[in-house]
Amino acid sequence: MNYHINHLKELEAESIYVMREVAAQFENPVLMFSGGKDSILMVHLAYKAFYPARIPFTLLHIDTGHNFPETIQYRDELVARMNAKLIVGSVQESIDSGKAREEKGFNASRNGLQTAVLLDELEKGKFDAALGGARRDEEKARAKERFFSHRDEFGQWDPKNQRPELWNIFNSKHFMGEHFRVFPISNWTELDVWQYLAMEEVPLPSLYFAHERSVFERDGVLLADSEFIPKKPEEKVFMETVRCRTIGDVTCTGVWKSDAKDIEAIIEEIATTRMTERGGRTDDKRSETSMEDRKKKGYF
Repeated sequence: MNYHINHLKELEAESIYVMREVAAQFENPVLMFSGGKDSILMVHLAYKAFYPARIPFTLLHIDTGHNFPETIQYRDELVARMNAKLIVGSVQESIDSGKAREEKGFNASRNGLQTAVLLDELEKGKFDAALGGARRDEEKARAKERFFSHRDEFGQWDPKNQRPELWNIFNSKHFMGEHFRVFPISNWTELDVWQYLAMEEVPLPSLYFAHERSVFERDGVLLADSEFIPKKPEEKVFMETVRCRTIGDVTCTGVWKSDAKDIEAIIEEIATTRMTERGGRTDDKRSETSMEDRKKKGYF
């Protein structure tokens, strides 16, 4: 299959340049890791950017406690393979300590509770930059982000007060207590990500490939049957061949009917679909500005 190699190599070079700028300009950066394909891509790019040295960024995973088991297994295998340092921030510990209050009801999710845990971990580790795998094509709020996105002393984001980035010159100056979120793969699309991962033969979690799973339908979205999601009386569980396009908290991550059992089939599927990548994420559907509201408070 033709992956438009020159295009992918240009994206790779841009992202590696941004990562090296982070390593040069910041004292203590951290790389946020969710177990999804974009954060996997980020780790792979960091590996290439600094080879043969180790990745200079600690990995930070904000664990909701409601993850797909496959995600945690893959995370631990990747950390061991890369000989990387991993910090896990626990939403469950935040709930137990009274810092966070768990939602109730059928549509309850811990996804929003990750924000406080993330900000705590950034402060605890004295991290002055957090690299994330967000892309501008994912969602309208993420399209507003710069490569270097300033956050104030409360971890909040002001989309109307972003710094210019002319000729890829990045301004990392900040006051004590402030930090930056950095998005090296901002200009990648979902299709670019999959084509690059295929070209580089990067190992991926099994969740991304078609498999049989117990599911149920809610508001037009298929959700994986899980002990973490209370079901309404009319919601019936059935078996379906599905895969994930994004991976997050199991309570808000929709699965897709699919027969794509290898990466080539996934690429063909994405190239022809009219459904957006985050169309199955129920956390994005709580309001028209759901993602932007969360980001302003310190979300990824």
